Amino acid sequence: MVGAYSPLVVALPFAAFVIAVAVGGRLPRKGAIVGSIASAGALGLSVLLALEVATTGTYTATIWRWAAGSDGVTLSFGVLVDPLSTMMLIIVSLIALLVHIFSLGYMNDEGERDLPRYYAGLGLFTASMLGFVIADNLLMAFMFFELVGLCSYLLIGFWYREEAPPSAAKKAFLVTRFGDYFFLIGVVAVFATFGTAKFVGPMAFPVLAEAAIAGELSVRTFGFAPQTWITIVGLLILGGVIGKSAQFPLHTWLPDAMEGPTPVSALIHAATMVAAGVYLVARMYGFYAVSPDALAVIALVGGFTALFAATMGVVKREIKQVLAYSTISQYGYMLLGLGAGGYVAATFHLLTHAFFKALLFLGAGAVIIAMHHHEDMWEMGGLRRHMPVTYVTFLAGSLALAGIAPFAGFWSKDEILYETLIHALGGSPVLLVAFAMGLLAVVFTGFYTFRMVMLTFHGAPRSAHAEQPHAIGTSMRAPLVVLGALAVTAGAVNAVPLQKLTGLTDIDFLHQWLDGGSTALTAHHYAELLPYTSSYIGGGAPTTVLIGAAVSLALASTGALAAVVLYRGSEPTAHTDRLGAVGRLWYNNYRLDEFQVHLARGITLPFALRLNGFDQRGVDGIVNGVASVAMAVGDQVKRLQTGVVGAYARVITIGVTTLLVVIAVIGGWV
Repeated sequence: MVGAYSPLVVALPFAAFVIAVAVGGRLPRKGAIVGSIASAGALGLSVLLALEVATTGTYTATIWRWAAGSDGVTLSFGVLVDPLSTMMLIIVSLIALLVHIFSLGYMNDEGERDLPRYYAGLGLFTASMLGFVIADNLLMAFMFFELVGLCSYLLIGFWYREEAPPSAAKKAFLVTRFGDYFFLIGVVAVFATFGTAKFVGPMAFPVLAEAAIAGELSVRTFGFAPQTWITIVGLLILGGVIGKSAQFPLHTWLPDAMEGPTPVSALIHAATMVAAGVYLVARMYGFYAVSPDALAVIALVGGFTALFAATMGVVKREIKQVLAYSTISQYGYMLLGLGAGGYVAATFHLLTHAFFKALLFLGAGAVIIAMHHHEDMWEMGGLRRHMPVTYVTFLAGSLALAGIAPFAGFWSKDEILYETLIHALGGSPVLLVAFAMGLLAVVFTGFYTFRMVMLTFHGAPRSAHAEQPHAIGTSMRAPLVVLGALAVTAGAVNAVPLQKLTGLTDIDFLHQWLDGGSTALTAHHYAELLPYTSSYIGGGAPTTVLIGAAVSLALASTGALAAVVLYRGSEPTAHTDRLGAVGRLWYNNYRLDEFQVHLARGITLPFALRLNGFDQRGVDGIVNGVASVAMAVGDQVKRLQTGVVGAYARVITIGVTTLLVVIAVIGGWV
């Protein structure tokens, strides 16, 4: 069975990491070739695993039991290979391979130093994400979750000799750690409640949660009703998701993370760190599906973040900053889909977004190289004449991001909005609010996307670098072509709108794929658990699909057309300035960075200093005081140890005499 070799998916990029650390400086291309081979091997094995899942179903196995308690709680490492995990394995390994190839032109050909460290970081990053994907239990997932965060810190701060990257790396590490604290508490709560953290099997914690809600099982809920307690645990784990996937209010680290190398940004945004949070919710969706309140929170956080981040993207000047806020917004859509009961729709958008966002970041990297490492779009313009391949592929990714038919992003985003709408019409005011925010974000998405295209590639050059751009090599163009093709065609894997409009069957391939594997982990089973009912416009799904798609497409096109009209000239400043105070508020990220600094300096730091003072003077003072007394007594007692036999005899005599006197007094002899 191929499944027995599934740990090799993780082992191959980890081996590339070890080799790059050990002898990377002596290898051809400083470790790039080894990393590419390892990623290609992981991709090939992932495809074979997917084929096996398609024929034989889910594969699960325990690799190592590293702790077992007397109460039956077992801590172990295991693998879970099912339709969802194999889909993600292919995404991660494919993007990692393309990033390695692109890096040959972006890093090697540009003469960057410390390349073995760079490729070692890519290898460990890829291995950590792949380990997270195939983890069969929540504790193992948490461990790899933290490894992903560590790798992002190392790669964001790759250019540590400069001022900004180390600061950005520390910010990413600390902000995501805040969410991870809640995640860790949630993991402990899962063990305390169910005695297990397995994702699959008859004793998996989502299955036990379902039974507890139905009243078929008694679990430890610490005085809360089962429904309430499961909601609390789910929201604790959601804290880690919000941190890693850069959702409001823990989104502030992601724009700063653009200080890292652009290929790293592509990997973080498309397939690893930011994707990890959304994947985790999808992985344990059966647990969330039995908690209506947790689903409502997920939907609101996602819908608000989608709109909130999109507004900031419309005023940014740096090309990677626009893409960073776009990523925050798009993952908001995914959480909106998951919260609204659109498990397949959200997973679909996770798939398409990986392709077109990796394409856009790598395309931005090509532009940055051409612009001699300048990122300000105010200095660009006219690059399409010098970079036709980059322009065409970047345009394909932009059309997908904006949600323009028939590009990939249209199908997945439209399905999210459709699922949210029908469940909102089914009687959920919360989902109706979330839907309105997601729909409004469509306009902003179309606008900032094509504003970016116009400022970068159209109009007259606005600097000497734009007039004479640096040439890029084949190693940079090839990944763009591959991803450009996927940005155009990936929507075909789940053409649900066409199915509902035409009545054609068997064209919702992704839905059918996610409906396989273990019974408790299928899209069909999740649909049975969800608390939502569906209602339609005009009495039927075809009408609702048609109206929803038309409105979404019209809004996206309106935003895109407005950007084309406003920014087709050579001077972009005037249009942004017209936004006045609102524009400045958006450009300064709603002052949330300053607010978080204020919280850290004004509240957290003084509180921490007071706790430290209490620890030093109180806790440590007591311990040190007891130790000092003990040492003083010891110093006095040790004086009795003279080594003179006569002295010992005197002490014994005095002691025995004293003891006899005490006994005599107590016994009434005197």
